[in-house]
Amino acid sequence: MPFYEIAEMKESQSKLNSAITRKTVAGELMKAGIVTKEEGAGPPLHMHPNEEQFVLVLEGKLHYIVGDEERIAQKGDLIHIPRNTNHRSRAVDGPAVFFAVKSPCGNGELDQDYNLVEGAEEAEKSFPGGNGAS
Repeated sequence: MPFYEIAEMKESQSKLNSAITRKTVAGELMKAGIVTKEEGAGPPLHMHPNEEQFVLVLEGKLHYIVGDEERIAQKGDLIHIPRNTNHRSRAVDGPAVFFAVKSPCGNGELDQDYNLVEGAEEAEKSFPGGNGAS
């Protein structure tokens, strides 16, 4: 099916954090989803050895670490996360919504190929507002 109505897509919770919900679709070579993170929600610093990722912020703000860079991304910002790049994001100042696309498709799950990295706990200290909730 080439057309999807986001409002009609089935919503599911992330296996990594119950404060993250998503509506996903898988193609032959890539998977995509609309992801919502509650304020402070997000997985610890991780990387994907087999997946490349793009994120487009649709609503709200996300505190991002991508490799050696750290910044607040907001509506309209596009983030590229190459394979094997340490990264993580947290919603700040309220919830955030973003569009994510990853390739290759794998099993179609956005949580697939998640690998916690060394230093994940230390990275949480840079999260504005505390320890970086789950």
